Order: sequence, then C-alpha cells, then structure tokens
Amino acid sequence: MLELEPQLWHFHDAPSGTFTHLLACPITRRAALIDPVLGFEPGTAHIQTAAAQRVAAVIRAEHLVLDWVLETHIHADHVSAAQFFKQRFGARVGIGYRVREVQRLYAPLFWGARDLATDGSQFDRLWQDDDRIIVGGIEIHVLATPGHTLDGVTYRAGRHAFVGDTVFRADFGTARTDLIGGDAATLYQSISRLYALQPGTILHFCHDYPRGGAPPTEQMEVDRMRTENAQLSLATSEDEFVTLRQLRDATLPVPLLLIPAVQINIAAGQLPCAEANGISYLRVPLNSFGGVTVAMGE
Repeated sequence: MLELEPQLWHFHDAPSGTFTHLLACPITRRAALIDPVLGFEPGTAHIQTAAAQRVAAVIRAEHLVLDWVLETHIHADHVSAAQFFKQRFGARVGIGYRVREVQRLYAPLFWGARDLATDGSQFDRLWQDDDRIIVGGIEIHVLATPGHTLDGVTYRAGRHAFVGDTVFRADFGTARTDLIGGDAATLYQSISRLYALQPGTILHFCHDYPRGGAPPTEQMEVDRMRTENAQLSLATSEDEFVTLRQLRDATLPVPLLLIPAVQINIAAGQLPCAEANGISYLRVPLNSFGGVTVAMGE
C-alpha cells in the first residue's frame, strides 16, 4: 500500500536563510511544522514574529490542526518559534532524544545559576531513531542523523525527507561539524543513510543562502545529491570527507546568533523568565567562543 503523500508549504526566512516546512494530511487537515523561526535583531535584542506570523496565516487559512512542531536539531543560527506555535495552536514540540546531551554541554554556560533541567523535559517528546509520528493519515519516520549536532534527526514523510542541516544544495555541500557536539565522521555516516533512501526521494533543506538576488533552493532529489554534492558524493571516502570538512570548519566564523539562539533553543524556544523589573535577560558568556561572527556557513 502506498504511503499517503503530505500537502506541503515552504517558507524561507531571508535574514537567517532558514526554511520552515509545513506539512498536512490532505484528508484530515492535521499538520506538523518543521523548524519554525523567530526573528532576532542582535543590535537591539528585539524578538520579531513576522516569519512565524506568515506561517500562522497559512495554518488558519487552510483550516489546519497543528499537532506537532518538529525540530531537526538545536539551531545555532536562528531562534526557534516553537513556543509561538505551541501557545497559539496547542502543538506539541518534539526533537531528537540526544538534545539532553546538548543541554548538558550548554546549560552551564548560558543558564548558570538560573537552573535549566538537562533531561529534555522542556520538550513534549524526544524522538528515537525509527520512531513514527502519526499526523492524520501521514506517517512520519524519524531517522537519527547526527554529525552537524549531537541531536540531529531527519523527518521522512512519503517521498519527502526534511534533512535539517545535514546537507545543503549540491553546490554548497554539507553542514559544519565544529559546534554543538558535531563530528565529521558521524556526519558522513548520517549522510550515507540519506543517500540510501529510495531513488526519487526529495531532500528538503533547512537552509539556503542565495546570492545576487537568486531565488533560494529548497529541495533536491537524492539521486542528484549522491552524484553532485560538492563535498560528499558516493565517490567520496570517509577519510576524504573528514579531512575536507575539518579544514573547511577551521575557516568558519562563529554564527552571528549562536549566543541568543542556543540558550533559547535548548529550552524548547522558551525565553528566560522576566526578572523583577519585568524584563527577560539573556546571558553573554565572555571569551567563550572564538572568531568573528557571520551567519551559519556551508
């Protein structure tokens, strides 16, 4: 019996280069949202909801029932809008179970005396490899795909796979592996899992950074990615990839929004509680990250 194909909408947030994916069962109208974005202006520390409002407008216009917000990993380049959608639509929030390891790495640095539980309890569900998520008549399969981060997962629904930051469009290559417990050899194995998916599987990206006014590239079939990816094709050995990725990572600056994004995202998108003056504060650890800052790189 053929799997039911989801109805899809894709939203590109130009400031962060991030794609948010909305999928729905065409029969029941139940839906899931993957990697939603809140805007964050680093100069003023203003939270902006324009990107999330665009998605919310489609959910309402299409009369969807939002069951899940699905995070592919802890993002270092944008703030998650998970709580925006949980509060407005009652969605539950899920992420890979190894988020607990990410929390243990970063909670002491960012939260300090303001305790943050490191058991993943801020999320409604922690996914294991090969878990199944039912959204109406759609079955979403969870694939563990760490390497960019410890907690990376891919969500596959029908012939569509939402791959997070494992790979970018073929001429960009793959994700960096020098942050959030990343590891180049592990990423090689994860991408090999993606390349083993059925021919015709469509890989949907989490990011694209188009240049010169070109439209963003949101997807590519796995058949092309296997042969055309600039950093990892079927002809690339693990040793070759690890060497290439480590050399490339050594040249990359720290992501511009890492400090606000990671400390909010490990709390499932929850902002720190307001203090006595009614203002919420983020922590900025001095001399803890090296390099200049630009957007998350190839």
